[in-house]
Amino acid sequence: MALFRKRPVGEPGEWFYCLKHRKAEEGPECPAKNRLGPYSTRTEAEHAIELVSERNRDWDNDPRWGDEGS
Repeated sequence: MALFRKRPVGEPGEWFYCLKHRKAEEGPECPAKNRLGPYSTRTEAEHAIELVSERNRDWDNDPRWGDEGS
């Protein structure tokens, strides 16, 4: 039995997207390894996966981030 539990880090009132539960959660409910955020609103957190996909697409098409040698 553990004497101390690790508590998630974050501030109440912040929103996160939990990758494990696949939902927006207010405050630090789950460990950081399972969260995206923080976001200022629930709506932003609910669209976290879309934002990540959009950013990945932008980075994949950014000529400054090519894997090829120069």
